[in-house]
Amino acid sequence: MLKDGEKGVLRQRGNKTYAIAPHVPCGMVTPELLRKIADAAEKHRVPDLKITSAARIAIIGIEEHQVDQIWQDLGMEPGHATGLCVRSIKVCPGTHYCRLAQQNSLDMGMKLDSIYHGMKLPSKMKMGVSGCKVQCAENCIKDISLYGTKDGWTIMVGGMGSARPRLADVFMEGLTSEQAEETILKLVTYYKENSKRERLGFMVEKIGLEALKKGVADQPV
Repeated sequence: MLKDGEKGVLRQRGNKTYAIAPHVPCGMVTPELLRKIADAAEKHRVPDLKITSAARIAIIGIEEHQVDQIWQDLGMEPGHATGLCVRSIKVCPGTHYCRLAQQNSLDMGMKLDSIYHGMKLPSKMKMGVSGCKVQCAENCIKDISLYGTKDGWTIMVGGMGSARPRLADVFMEGLTSEQAEETILKLVTYYKENSKRERLGFMVEKIGLEALKKGVADQPV
């Protein structure tokens, strides 16, 4: 029996079948990618496909002997849906497509995805990037997130939608893209070096938001 995360699988109810979820950066897909997933699903008679909350397309209800075959046909990297790592970066359409967007969330999200997706951390982490205050990337329940305003980026920290949910706190406002990227790097580094295996929100509750701000400000890049 495969363990969660092994070969990119998630065990399903009853431990008889598995799900896999290819990595789809920021939920952006192409017709070619959709055809590839559809072809693999048809070839292996996959019972169901599920669009997940992390904007992935999960291939579910498969058996252990099918796992390697499907991955081979897909030729894609697994999404990090489990484990102590950055699991997902959820992103809205941003200034590319949305009339409300104030900042380019797609470009920012893709950059963060390339740096942080799958990064090993003391606990799981989810990120989000929204182009405006409407926060379609669900910033309020993300460990680290950004939303755009006419004055720049606002960073939020400490949100989570777990069994003990917590709304995120505003961390910094009015940042350029370069300042936002540097601040997130410092945040992740500080968290990695100082967390006691708790989610970032629990760390904020333990040490206080101001202490986190000071620690991040003093964190070398």
